[in-house]
Amino acid sequence: MNKLTTMMLAGSTAMLATGAFAQNTHINVAMQLEPPNLDPTGGAAQAIDSVVYSNIFEGLTRFMSDGSVVPGLAERWDISDDGLVYTFHLRSGVTFHDGTTMDAEDVKFSLDRARAEDSTNAQKGLFANITDVTVVDPLTVQVTLSVPTGSFLFNMAWGDAVIVGPESIGDAATHPVGTGAFVFQDWVQGDHINIARNANYWGTPAVLESVTFRFISDPTAAFAAMMAEDVDVFAGFPAPENVPQFEADPRFQVLIGNTEGETILAMNNGAEPFSNRLVRKAVAHAIDRQAIIDGAMYGMGTPIGTHFAPHNPDYIDLTGLSNYDPDLARQLLAEAGYPDGFDTVMTLPPPSYARRGGEIIAAQLREVGINAEIQNQEWAQWLEVTFRGHDYGLTIVSHTEPMDIGIYANPGYYFQYDNPEFQQVMDTLNQTTDPAARSALLKQAQTIIAEDYVNGYLFELTIPTIARAGIEGLWLNQPTAAIDMTAVSWP
Repeated sequence: MNKLTTMMLAGSTAMLATGAFAQNTHINVAMQLEPPNLDPTGGAAQAIDSVVYSNIFEGLTRFMSDGSVVPGLAERWDISDDGLVYTFHLRSGVTFHDGTTMDAEDVKFSLDRARAEDSTNAQKGLFANITDVTVVDPLTVQVTLSVPTGSFLFNMAWGDAVIVGPESIGDAATHPVGTGAFVFQDWVQGDHINIARNANYWGTPAVLESVTFRFISDPTAAFAAMMAEDVDVFAGFPAPENVPQFEADPRFQVLIGNTEGETILAMNNGAEPFSNRLVRKAVAHAIDRQAIIDGAMYGMGTPIGTHFAPHNPDYIDLTGLSNYDPDLARQLLAEAGYPDGFDTVMTLPPPSYARRGGEIIAAQLREVGINAEIQNQEWAQWLEVTFRGHDYGLTIVSHTEPMDIGIYANPGYYFQYDNPEFQQVMDTLNQTTDPAARSALLKQAQTIIAEDYVNGYLFELTIPTIARAGIEGLWLNQPTAAIDMTAVSWP
């Protein structure tokens, strides 16, 4: 996990001769989780986008660091008066990293593949309203929707909607080929991924010649690696208790940004006892959010009472529906038929907020009679057993996808919530373009899942990034799970 990067040269003479050059053209970036694969169109893990979003893969539109949506591979678009037809005008001269041309056929291939019946895209719902994708000419593609979709351009900025080539997508899991400002070089699993500047990039070229992404899961090791300057940037630094030390050290800069990460205690609504709303409500009232934020995150986090980012203008504060009240929790358990509580399993993926938060939550649940056996899982195991297999009672995870409240309309999603009323609200939202009407529907959706106690809503994840002083161009906030290196440079 802590090997020296392959970019470093052996021997003090060689290092002295090349040190300044390497420092000015290469950056070592650390992150806590290693991606299970590198195909953002076929995997749900946040760590995939962390490496490949914008760096390697691009979509028709893209997110900027402030959350705005701007043109990507489409330089502009026209929308029909009825809101059903989007005509995308693609940039000319764009090639994939393997030298093949990116054109309208690739857009059609990518969108048809994402919405196909056998699609493994983790966010297949983004493409549900597409009824047809037509190639008009090599640089023009027309997308027809079944109903007006106010969030369509937003949806096309997700990492799940990037444009891929049919020639290379088969190997994308281990050798991604996109159109971005960096080209994939190699992946030493368990240690690092190297990417290099794309000399044939269609847009503004990256300043850096190369980037190494390293994976350091242990918070203590993360602190040691930064203090020793073995890495230059740690995105999503996993030891918040150490942040003040970096803030006081002139060698470093500390960026504390917002994310779209709703951190939740997810409950398996598809199995007893969590199929019982009274049980879910009891769990919600057994949780002391602030104690979790203070104990696991050292105060870094904003309490939430629903699945929505507090910095969004349509957010409503519903934390009062699930105030910490252990006496009420015990009463609700008795009403639900569990006067003596019950046993369950809490699976925890590797991030610090989950492992540390899980210990605190387990102790809080024991106070009301719920014995949650903790099972720590590595990321690949969590994805297979908990996320895809639905084999769990409780779990803790941060949902970093932008504006993703629509996942509650999918009964097959891992917490298996099936509410026709909520599904109808989301269907109406997808067909609504008026901003005021969309705002009202979003508030209604937030309220439904909060009052149904679908999950235990904990806090909005902040993202602390620790970097060497002087490095410029890093994202402060994370409107999507990306470590965008395209504009990063040394002074």
